[in-house]
Amino acid sequence: MKVGPREIEVPFRPIPLDVPEGMKPNEFFNSPENLNDLINNNGLLTNEEDLLLYRKALGHSNEFDCSIIYNTSQSILNPLGRPVRRTQLPEKVKSVWNRMNQIIIGFMLEHYPDPKKHLILAGEASLDSTWPITSPGVPSIRMLHNHFIVFDKEVLKNAKLTDTSNPNLTDGGQHSLFAAYMQDVYLEFLSSLDLEILRPMPSNASGLELTGYPQGLPSWEILGGIESIKNIDFWKEYDLVLKGFLDFYRSFFTQVSSRNSGVPSNAYFPKEIEKILLFNNCFLSAAKKVRDKCIDDARFASSIRWQPAFKQLIYRNDEGKLVVTISQNSIGNAITELLGVVVNRRPDAEAYEKTEPELIAKLLKLRTRLIDADLGYGIKTKYWDKE
Repeated sequence: MKVGPREIEVPFRPIPLDVPEGMKPNEFFNSPENLNDLINNNGLLTNEEDLLLYRKALGHSNEFDCSIIYNTSQSILNPLGRPVRRTQLPEKVKSVWNRMNQIIIGFMLEHYPDPKKHLILAGEASLDSTWPITSPGVPSIRMLHNHFIVFDKEVLKNAKLTDTSNPNLTDGGQHSLFAAYMQDVYLEFLSSLDLEILRPMPSNASGLELTGYPQGLPSWEILGGIESIKNIDFWKEYDLVLKGFLDFYRSFFTQVSSRNSGVPSNAYFPKEIEKILLFNNCFLSAAKKVRDKCIDDARFASSIRWQPAFKQLIYRNDEGKLVVTISQNSIGNAITELLGVVVNRRPDAEAYEKTEPELIAKLLKLRTRLIDADLGYGIKTKYWDKE
């Protein structure tokens, strides 16, 4: 068996939405009108915290695929002003968000218990408003949302290998720069975090046998597995990893922007930044390389996300261990590609409808579990009832 990233095709039912004349699709997708359609056609459950569980109309997998979105479309009309990561959530919302996450992850593990047969992942991608909203690659819905996806490994095994230079598997050259110059200082910086449930893993232990991904990224095993995910202390550590990542990349791009900048004013770990990052020659040398290229290459400078953009996820490796990893996000790629799975969505209502009943049955069963845990109430659509 050849190891490498896989490329699969996933059929979907075309969305019955007409983008108004003169609007870009991603402008319309961020409008209250589109989010209203998301609720009415695909909404499964919502709650008083404005967290919406919905079926992915443009899905990654017809085996199991859903999302939770923090639906602020009615309360924050400016798409660039909406929360886009967990660190921006009110504490009450974050608590409910975490409980919903742990129940859905537990549900996936229960229904797909064999790590040899199914790849399970759950995670979020940053949607920071770092570009004009009409730019290519800008996320289609600019609100915080998590993905919950299951892939059949037999399907992945039989899928064609994709080109490793596929733009969706790269990050505009920033990861290669990181690997060449900053990996050691990054690991040193993250090792300063106070973690007990998350244990660092060597990269060769975290990669998937089929794809070889994730490649060279810091990874942590969740000691205690699903039982630890039910513990609020795990989610605090999960947030520490995100905060450490944000501090690292915020410090880096601040240095790229302005030579010899100090500690960012909004840093979570200012002492560690000053001690570890701002006195490390490899870190500062890499910033210089990017700064020099920005000055000489307008196209490269335009592609930079000056605020840290990321993908952070929980997935099950081949040995059945639950693993956390985080990566600098690239230009418009999907969270599945962090694990080496490229999804080509294909409009084909007939093919989608063959898988729809079984998919919906699982999602409705999950919804019942969330309702029983007092995490929301059901939504009625033309495809399913409220209860």
